[in-house]
Amino acid sequence: MIAAALLALIVAAVATLTVPLAVRRMIDLGFSGIDPELIDKYFFTLIGIGMILALASAVRFYCVNWLGERVVADIRRDVFKHLTGLSPAFYEVSHSGEVMSRLTADTTQIKAAASTAISQAIRNILLLAGAGVMMVVTSPKLSLAVLIAIPFIVLPLVAYGRSVRALSRHAQDTLAQASAYASESLGQVRVLQAFTHEKAAAARFGQAVERSFDAANERTKARAGLTAIAIFLVFVSVVGVLWYGAQDVMSGAMTGGRLSQFVLYAVLAAAAVGGLSEVWGEVSQATGAAERLGELLQSQSQIKSPAHPKKLPEPPRGEIDFRDVCFAYPLRPETGALEHISFQVKTGERVAIVGPSGAGKTTIFALLLRFYDPSRGVVEIDGVPVNEAELSDLRSRFALVPQEPALFADTIAANIAYGADGATRSEILEAAKTAFAHDFIMALPQGYDTMLGEGGVTLSAGQRQRIAVARAVLRDAPILLLDEATSALDSESETLVQRALDKIMEGRTTLVIAHRLATVMRADRIIVLDQGRLVEEGTHRSLMERQGVYRRLATLQFAPDAAE
Repeated sequence: MIAAALLALIVAAVATLTVPLAVRRMIDLGFSGIDPELIDKYFFTLIGIGMILALASAVRFYCVNWLGERVVADIRRDVFKHLTGLSPAFYEVSHSGEVMSRLTADTTQIKAAASTAISQAIRNILLLAGAGVMMVVTSPKLSLAVLIAIPFIVLPLVAYGRSVRALSRHAQDTLAQASAYASESLGQVRVLQAFTHEKAAAARFGQAVERSFDAANERTKARAGLTAIAIFLVFVSVVGVLWYGAQDVMSGAMTGGRLSQFVLYAVLAAAAVGGLSEVWGEVSQATGAAERLGELLQSQSQIKSPAHPKKLPEPPRGEIDFRDVCFAYPLRPETGALEHISFQVKTGERVAIVGPSGAGKTTIFALLLRFYDPSRGVVEIDGVPVNEAELSDLRSRFALVPQEPALFADTIAANIAYGADGATRSEILEAAKTAFAHDFIMALPQGYDTMLGEGGVTLSAGQRQRIAVARAVLRDAPILLLDEATSALDSESETLVQRALDKIMEGRTTLVIAHRLATVMRADRIIVLDQGRLVEEGTHRSLMERQGVYRRLATLQFAPDAAE
């Protein structure tokens, strides 16, 4: 496609450059009365040249726009693929709305440069080079005058283009801030309306949009100034050269046709320079967007698969081993989330993790899934340290049922099959039946093909949780992670979800973060965390006898009769 675009550009440029030659011969020969029929021939020739120019321009237009769309599609795909591989630490310091702005608005800026701007640049460069050569052939003397004027045209344009680039970067930043705020507000629209925050949110977004407009306006002013300077300098240069050449015509040193030819080539060259100045403005604008995308692509994940990963044993056993593990989150390095944690979980064992808020329970899951690496100690799965295994192989050993299920704006079937590529319809139905979700799904208008709103807002909390359980069933992983999976449910929904969880826990190693006493009492063993430390371990009965943290939590949080 690039070759086709270049060929079309060359043909169009050559066709354009032949026009002054035809005009010169028409003036010098046709108007002189030597052969009046030459005028008709040259006009027909010009029509033919116009047809070639039109066809070549059409081919160029298609090719360069195809290239622009192809480039931007590839960039978006590559940037998104890169973003999905970045560790959670990146998203702790980056606003998702701003990241989306870079993925969409910034790539659109690049599309303009990759298609129209670049093709115009090549076309104008070809015209400038061709016109320059023909100017020298036509009149070396006048060409030297033009050559002297070129630095006075080009240098101001280059200097001015730098300011356009900086203003473009600022405009994209302000647009990203506005987009980020809009994304965040609309994502929490129920809370926004419940607190009657509509007017304040609209006013704040309006201010962000105005800042974006002001920045874009400054960029536009700079580009307009760049264009004005270019056109004025070029026009003055052409007029000067025309005056200089007119002296030669009056003295008889040059024919009128030759001067006309030179002036037309000079106009083509001047137009090419003017076009290049506009292109330079667009490229400067796109460069600001490219820098922002480059920053995303340069962001490296702190969590990577090792160069030579160890194979996890097959078949999987589902064993977990924490040995003297310490960890602090990157944003809170001075506060230890885990301090010298050591415990083992055997194949098929059910272990509950309890403790007050902020004790480090969820951090255990984050280290198992290797969202982070511990600052000290070792986390092993089936005898292999997690940082020595291939990431995809490691995470395929886990099925997660979070407290807030992550559902997507897709069909129910697609949500259940999320992470289980290639799952058949019958397998999806079996997973839903196991999770006690089949009946309510079939009661929906389109059954399994029912489209869910973003986050599954059209379903109840219990229904969303059962779809999350069905997803874990279909995952069929040896280790099940339950993060307070029933804490936000009513009694009826909790009973259904708990029955589903009991079925899928059979034969699997299970770690449960729980506050509900019923969930804890089903565990083979209970691990008690407090301020990042493992303070107690045992069964419900043995821990209740110790008068420690677990008994206090059971008395205060679980149930009034927990101490009995």
